[in-house]
Amino acid sequence: MANVHYRIVEHEGGWAYKVEDVFSERYATHDEARKAAERAAAGQMLPGATEDIEFQDEAGDWHEEVSQGRDRPETDVTG
Repeated sequence: MANVHYRIVEHEGGWAYKVEDVFSERYATHDEARKAAERAAAGQMLPGATEDIEFQDEAGDWHEEVSQGRDRPETDVTG
């Protein structure tokens, strides 16, 4: 099972949450950024429908897979 880590960081004169190298929008306070990260993390763990997906990897190759709606990552929020 995958793990997704949300980190609260200072960003562009305010606060944001970050997953790997991707920043959220900027929030005025640490608390606002943390609450937004907690909402995003909770939503990511909700089961959904099984769907066919296509994605491109770092080499530019396309892949097709079936994504099971119950195959959700574990998440956490730090910072």
